Amino acid sequence: MGIFDKLFKRNKEQQEQKDALDQGLQKTKSGFLSKITKAIAGKDKVDDELLDDLEEALITADVGLDTTVAIIEKIEARVKKDKYLGTKELNDILQEEIMSMLTDAPDTSFETYKIPEDKKPYVILVVGVNGVGKTTTIGKLAYNFKKSGYSVVLGAADTFRAAAVDQLNIWSERVGVPIVKKEMGSDPSSVAFDTVQSAIARGSDIAIIDTAGRLHNKAGLMQELSKIRRVIGKNISDAPHEVLLVLDGSTGQNAIEQAKQFTGATDVTAIAVTKLDGTAKGGVVLAIASQFNIPVKYIGVGEKMEHLQIFNKAEFVDSLFSLEG
Repeated sequence: MGIFDKLFKRNKEQQEQKDALDQGLQKTKSGFLSKITKAIAGKDKVDDELLDDLEEALITADVGLDTTVAIIEKIEARVKKDKYLGTKELNDILQEEIMSMLTDAPDTSFETYKIPEDKKPYVILVVGVNGVGKTTTIGKLAYNFKKSGYSVVLGAADTFRAAAVDQLNIWSERVGVPIVKKEMGSDPSSVAFDTVQSAIARGSDIAIIDTAGRLHNKAGLMQELSKIRRVIGKNISDAPHEVLLVLDGSTGQNAIEQAKQFTGATDVTAIAVTKLDGTAKGGVVLAIASQFNIPVKYIGVGEKMEHLQIFNKAEFVDSLFSLEG
Protein backbone atom coordinates (compact mmCIF):
# COMPACT_ATOMS: atom_id res chain seq x y z
CA MET A 1 0.00 0.00 0.00
CA GLY A 2 1.47 3.35 -1.08
CA ILE A 3 1.67 6.49 0.99
CA PHE A 4 -1.32 8.06 -0.78
CA ASP A 5 -3.39 4.92 -0.25
CA LYS A 6 -2.55 4.99 3.46
CA LEU A 7 -3.39 8.68 3.66
CA PHE A 8 -6.70 8.10 1.87
CA LYS A 9 -7.54 5.20 4.20
CA ARG A 10 -6.71 7.28 7.27
CA ASN A 11 -8.79 10.22 6.05
CA LYS A 12 -11.68 7.89 5.28
CA GLU A 13 -11.52 6.36 8.77
CA GLN A 14 -11.38 9.81 10.36
CA GLN A 15 -14.44 10.92 8.39
CA GLU A 16 -16.30 7.75 9.35
CA GLN A 17 -15.51 8.40 13.02
CA LYS A 18 -16.66 12.02 12.69
CA ASP A 19 -19.91 10.88 11.04
CA ALA A 20 -20.45 8.32 13.82
CA LEU A 21 -19.87 11.01 16.44
CA ASP A 22 -22.33 13.39 14.77
CA GLN A 23 -24.95 10.65 14.44
CA GLY A 24 -24.37 9.42 17.99
CA LEU A 25 -24.98 12.87 19.44
CA GLN A 26 -28.20 13.59 17.58
CA LYS A 27 -30.41 12.95 20.61
CA THR A 28 -28.13 14.97 22.84
CA LYS A 29 -28.42 17.90 20.47
CA SER A 30 -32.18 17.81 20.74
CA GLY A 31 -31.89 17.86 24.50
CA PHE A 32 -29.05 20.37 24.70
CA LEU A 33 -29.08 22.87 21.87
CA SER A 34 -32.87 23.06 21.66
CA LYS A 35 -33.00 24.18 25.30
CA ILE A 36 -30.26 26.75 24.72
CA THR A 37 -31.92 28.01 21.54
CA LYS A 38 -35.22 28.39 23.39
CA ALA A 39 -33.47 30.29 26.19
CA ILE A 40 -32.03 32.94 23.87
CA ALA A 41 -34.77 33.05 21.22
CA GLY A 42 -36.24 36.51 20.72
CA LYS A 43 -33.77 38.17 23.08
CA ASP A 44 -31.81 41.19 21.85
CA LYS A 45 -29.29 41.47 24.69
CA VAL A 46 -27.45 39.38 27.25
CA ASP A 47 -29.02 40.30 30.57
CA ASP A 48 -29.75 38.61 33.90
CA GLU A 49 -33.00 37.13 32.62
CA LEU A 50 -31.28 35.52 29.64
CA LEU A 51 -28.50 34.13 31.82
CA ASP A 52 -31.09 32.69 34.21
CA ASP A 53 -32.84 31.00 31.29
CA LEU A 54 -29.53 29.72 29.97
CA GLU A 55 -28.61 28.37 33.39
CA GLU A 56 -31.89 26.48 33.58
CA ALA A 57 -31.37 25.11 30.06
CA LEU A 58 -27.90 23.79 30.91
CA ILE A 59 -29.05 22.17 34.15
CA THR A 60 -31.99 20.43 32.50
CA ALA A 61 -29.62 19.21 29.77
CA ASP A 62 -27.73 17.28 32.49
CA VAL A 63 -24.66 19.50 32.38
CA GLY A 64 -24.97 19.59 36.17
CA LEU A 65 -25.30 22.40 38.71
CA ASP A 66 -21.62 22.92 39.53
CA THR A 67 -20.53 22.90 35.90
CA THR A 68 -23.44 25.13 34.87
CA VAL A 69 -22.63 27.73 37.54
CA ALA A 70 -18.98 27.77 36.43
CA ILE A 71 -20.03 28.24 32.78
CA ILE A 72 -22.47 31.05 33.60
CA GLU A 73 -19.86 32.84 35.72
CA LYS A 74 -17.37 32.67 32.85
CA ILE A 75 -19.96 34.00 30.40
CA GLU A 76 -20.84 36.86 32.77
CA ALA A 77 -17.18 37.80 33.06
CA ARG A 78 -16.72 37.52 29.30
CA VAL A 79 -19.74 39.69 28.54
CA LYS A 80 -18.61 42.30 31.03
CA LYS A 81 -15.05 42.33 29.73
CA ASP A 82 -15.77 42.27 25.99
CA LYS A 83 -18.93 44.41 26.17
CA TYR A 84 -21.03 41.93 24.22
CA LEU A 85 -24.60 43.20 24.31
CA GLY A 86 -26.30 41.06 21.69
CA THR A 87 -27.21 37.39 21.73
CA LYS A 88 -25.90 36.45 18.29
CA GLU A 89 -22.40 36.00 19.73
CA LEU A 90 -23.60 34.07 22.77
CA ASN A 91 -23.50 30.69 21.07
CA ASP A 92 -19.83 31.19 20.13
CA ILE A 93 -19.00 32.50 23.61
CA LEU A 94 -20.72 29.50 25.21
CA GLN A 95 -18.83 27.08 23.00
CA GLU A 96 -15.50 28.78 23.68
CA GLU A 97 -16.02 28.84 27.44
CA ILE A 98 -17.01 25.19 27.55
CA MET A 99 -13.89 24.33 25.57
CA SER A 100 -11.78 26.46 27.89
CA MET A 101 -13.20 24.68 30.91
CA LEU A 102 -12.52 21.24 29.46
CA THR A 103 -9.03 22.20 28.35
CA ASP A 104 -8.17 23.08 31.95
CA ALA A 105 -8.55 19.40 32.84
CA PRO A 106 -5.75 16.90 32.04
CA ASP A 107 -5.18 16.47 28.32
CA THR A 108 -7.66 13.97 26.92
CA SER A 109 -6.94 14.26 23.19
CA PHE A 110 -5.61 11.05 21.68
CA GLU A 111 -5.30 10.44 17.95
CA THR A 112 -5.19 6.67 18.05
CA TYR A 113 -5.27 3.70 20.38
CA LYS A 114 -1.75 3.83 21.76
CA ILE A 115 0.01 2.80 24.95
CA PRO A 116 3.32 3.97 26.42
CA GLU A 117 6.22 2.18 24.79
CA ASP A 118 7.97 1.53 28.14
CA LYS A 119 4.97 -0.26 29.74
CA LYS A 120 4.64 -3.88 28.71
CA PRO A 121 2.30 -5.39 29.47
CA TYR A 122 0.21 -2.25 29.94
CA VAL A 123 -2.33 -3.22 32.60
CA ILE A 124 -5.82 -1.67 32.50
CA LEU A 125 -8.16 -2.29 35.43
CA VAL A 126 -11.79 -1.63 34.46
CA VAL A 127 -14.33 -0.65 37.12
CA GLY A 128 -18.01 0.34 37.10
CA VAL A 129 -21.44 -0.89 38.16
CA ASN A 130 -23.39 -3.62 36.40
CA GLY A 131 -25.33 -2.51 33.35
CA VAL A 132 -23.20 0.46 32.28
CA GLY A 133 -21.64 -1.40 29.36
CA LYS A 134 -18.41 -2.30 31.15
CA THR A 135 -17.84 -5.71 29.61
CA THR A 136 -18.84 -4.47 26.16
CA THR A 137 -16.41 -1.58 26.54
CA ILE A 138 -13.64 -4.05 27.39
CA GLY A 139 -14.42 -6.05 24.26
CA LYS A 140 -14.38 -2.94 22.10
CA LEU A 141 -11.12 -1.80 23.69
CA ALA A 142 -9.56 -5.18 22.91
CA TYR A 143 -10.75 -4.94 19.31
CA ASN A 144 -9.39 -1.44 18.77
CA PHE A 145 -6.07 -2.16 20.47
CA LYS A 146 -5.67 -5.30 18.38
CA LYS A 147 -6.57 -3.33 15.25
CA SER A 148 -3.75 -0.93 16.20
CA GLY A 149 -1.29 -3.82 16.23
CA TYR A 150 -1.19 -4.72 19.92
CA SER A 151 -1.58 -8.16 21.48
CA VAL A 152 -4.19 -8.28 24.24
CA VAL A 153 -5.12 -10.60 27.10
CA LEU A 154 -8.46 -10.32 28.93
CA GLY A 155 -9.03 -11.15 32.60
CA ALA A 156 -12.50 -12.13 33.88
CA ALA A 157 -12.14 -10.98 37.50
CA ASP A 158 -15.88 -10.36 37.97
CA THR A 159 -16.32 -13.83 39.44
CA PHE A 160 -19.56 -13.04 41.28
CA ARG A 161 -21.70 -13.26 38.13
CA ALA A 162 -21.47 -16.18 35.76
CA ALA A 163 -23.02 -13.97 33.08
CA ALA A 164 -20.11 -11.52 33.36
CA VAL A 165 -17.55 -14.27 32.72
CA ASP A 166 -19.61 -15.73 29.89
CA GLN A 167 -20.06 -12.33 28.25
CA LEU A 168 -16.36 -11.54 28.41
CA ASN A 169 -15.57 -14.98 27.02
CA ILE A 170 -17.85 -14.27 24.05
CA TRP A 171 -15.99 -11.02 23.43
CA SER A 172 -12.61 -12.80 23.60
CA GLU A 173 -13.78 -15.23 20.92
CA ARG A 174 -15.32 -12.49 18.82
CA VAL A 175 -12.20 -10.31 18.90
CA GLY A 176 -9.78 -13.23 18.81
CA VAL A 177 -7.83 -12.59 22.00
CA PRO A 178 -7.06 -14.98 24.89
CA ILE A 179 -8.90 -14.80 28.20
CA VAL A 180 -8.00 -15.82 31.74
CA LYS A 181 -10.97 -17.04 33.77
CA LYS A 182 -11.83 -19.22 36.76
CA GLU A 183 -14.94 -20.78 38.21
CA MET A 184 -17.64 -18.55 39.63
CA GLY A 185 -16.94 -17.41 43.18
CA SER A 186 -13.15 -17.48 42.81
CA ASP A 187 -11.07 -14.75 44.40
CA PRO A 188 -11.10 -11.85 41.90
CA SER A 189 -7.55 -10.84 42.85
CA SER A 190 -6.28 -14.33 41.94
CA VAL A 191 -7.78 -13.94 38.45
CA ALA A 192 -6.17 -10.53 38.13
CA PHE A 193 -2.82 -11.97 39.24
CA ASP A 194 -3.03 -14.85 36.76
CA THR A 195 -4.05 -12.47 33.95
CA VAL A 196 -0.94 -10.35 34.42
CA GLN A 197 1.23 -13.46 34.68
CA SER A 198 -0.30 -14.80 31.47
CA ALA A 199 0.33 -11.49 29.69
CA ILE A 200 3.97 -11.56 30.81
CA ALA A 201 4.43 -15.19 29.75
CA ARG A 202 2.84 -14.56 26.36
CA GLY A 203 4.78 -11.35 25.79
CA SER A 204 1.46 -9.54 25.36
CA ASP A 205 1.31 -5.78 25.06
CA ILE A 206 -1.88 -5.18 27.05
CA ALA A 207 -3.85 -6.86 29.84
CA ILE A 208 -7.43 -5.67 30.39
CA ILE A 209 -9.03 -6.87 33.63
CA ASP A 210 -12.76 -6.78 34.36
CA THR A 211 -13.90 -6.32 37.97
CA ALA A 212 -17.11 -6.90 39.91
CA GLY A 213 -19.90 -4.47 39.10
CA ARG A 214 -21.49 -4.31 42.51
CA LEU A 215 -21.77 -0.84 44.00
CA HIS A 216 -21.73 -1.96 47.62
CA ASN A 217 -20.57 0.20 50.53
CA LYS A 218 -17.56 2.40 49.89
CA ALA A 219 -15.37 0.61 52.43
CA GLY A 220 -16.04 -2.79 50.85
CA LEU A 221 -15.45 -1.46 47.36
CA MET A 222 -12.18 0.16 48.40
CA GLN A 223 -11.00 -3.02 50.12
CA GLU A 224 -11.75 -5.23 47.12
CA LEU A 225 -10.14 -2.91 44.55
CA SER A 226 -7.15 -2.26 46.80
CA LYS A 227 -6.52 -6.01 47.11
CA ILE A 228 -6.65 -6.44 43.33
CA ARG A 229 -4.21 -3.56 42.88
CA ARG A 230 -1.80 -5.00 45.47
CA VAL A 231 -1.85 -8.43 43.88
CA ILE A 232 -1.29 -7.02 40.39
CA GLY A 233 1.62 -5.02 41.78
CA LYS A 234 3.36 -8.24 42.82
CA ASN A 235 3.88 -8.99 39.13
CA ILE A 236 4.55 -5.42 37.92
CA SER A 237 5.39 -2.85 40.56
CA ASP A 238 3.73 0.15 38.89
CA ALA A 239 0.62 -1.70 37.67
CA PRO A 240 -2.22 -1.19 37.08
CA HIS A 241 -1.11 1.56 34.73
CA GLU A 242 -4.67 2.69 34.13
CA VAL A 243 -7.87 2.41 36.17
CA LEU A 244 -10.73 2.99 33.74
CA LEU A 245 -14.15 3.88 35.15
CA VAL A 246 -17.06 3.08 32.82
CA LEU A 247 -20.18 5.24 33.18
CA ASP A 248 -23.53 5.03 31.39
CA GLY A 249 -24.21 8.43 29.81
CA SER A 250 -27.93 7.70 29.56
CA THR A 251 -28.28 7.76 33.35
CA GLY A 252 -27.46 11.48 33.51
CA GLN A 253 -26.77 12.71 37.02
CA ASN A 254 -26.69 9.14 38.35
CA ALA A 255 -23.44 8.75 36.43
CA ILE A 256 -22.05 11.68 38.44
CA GLU A 257 -22.96 9.93 41.69
CA GLN A 258 -21.29 6.71 40.52
CA ALA A 259 -18.18 8.68 39.61
CA LYS A 260 -18.12 10.15 43.12
CA GLN A 261 -18.36 6.67 44.66
CA PHE A 262 -15.63 5.09 42.56
CA THR A 263 -13.21 8.03 42.61
CA GLY A 264 -13.60 8.00 46.38
CA ALA A 265 -12.86 4.27 46.55
CA THR A 266 -9.89 3.97 44.20
CA ASP A 267 -7.48 6.03 42.11
CA VAL A 268 -9.43 6.31 38.85
CA THR A 269 -7.14 7.60 36.09
CA ALA A 270 -9.51 7.66 33.10
CA ILE A 271 -13.24 7.53 32.31
CA ALA A 272 -15.29 5.99 29.52
CA VAL A 273 -18.85 7.29 28.95
CA THR A 274 -21.04 4.81 27.09
CA LYS A 275 -24.46 4.75 25.37
CA LEU A 276 -24.40 8.38 24.24
CA ASP A 277 -26.18 7.45 21.02
CA GLY A 278 -29.30 6.37 22.88
CA THR A 279 -29.80 9.38 25.11
CA ALA A 280 -30.41 13.12 25.13
CA LYS A 281 -28.31 13.37 28.31
CA GLY A 282 -24.91 13.63 26.63
CA GLY A 283 -24.36 16.94 28.39
CA VAL A 284 -23.32 14.86 31.38
CA VAL A 285 -19.97 14.34 29.62
CA LEU A 286 -19.24 18.03 30.20
CA ALA A 287 -20.08 17.68 33.89
CA ILE A 288 -17.92 14.57 34.30
CA ALA A 289 -14.96 16.00 32.39
CA SER A 290 -14.92 19.29 34.31
CA GLN A 291 -15.95 18.13 37.78
CA PHE A 292 -13.56 15.28 38.51
CA ASN A 293 -10.36 16.50 36.89
CA ILE A 294 -10.01 13.01 35.42
CA PRO A 295 -9.78 12.65 31.64
CA VAL A 296 -12.77 11.31 29.76
CA LYS A 297 -10.73 9.05 27.49
CA TYR A 298 -13.40 7.11 25.59
CA ILE A 299 -17.01 7.67 24.55
CA GLY A 300 -19.48 5.15 23.15
CA VAL A 301 -21.57 6.54 20.28
CA GLY A 302 -22.97 3.36 18.73
CA GLU A 303 -23.12 -0.42 18.77
CA LYS A 304 -20.25 -1.17 16.38
CA MET A 305 -16.81 -1.92 17.81
CA GLU A 306 -15.43 1.15 16.04
CA HIS A 307 -18.03 3.27 17.82
CA LEU A 308 -16.02 3.30 21.03
CA GLN A 309 -14.13 6.46 20.19
CA ILE A 310 -11.19 8.17 21.81
CA PHE A 311 -12.63 11.35 23.28
CA ASN A 312 -11.47 14.58 21.68
CA LYS A 313 -12.81 17.66 23.46
CA ALA A 314 -12.67 19.94 20.43
CA GLU A 315 -14.47 17.48 18.16
CA PHE A 316 -17.08 16.71 20.82
CA VAL A 317 -17.98 20.33 21.51
CA ASP A 318 -17.92 21.20 17.80
CA SER A 319 -20.25 18.28 17.09
CA LEU A 320 -22.49 19.23 19.98
CA PHE A 321 -22.97 22.75 18.65
CA SER A 322 -23.00 22.14 14.92
CA LEU A 323 -25.11 19.04 14.32
CA GLU A 324 -27.84 19.29 11.75
CA GLY A 325 -31.32 17.87 12.07
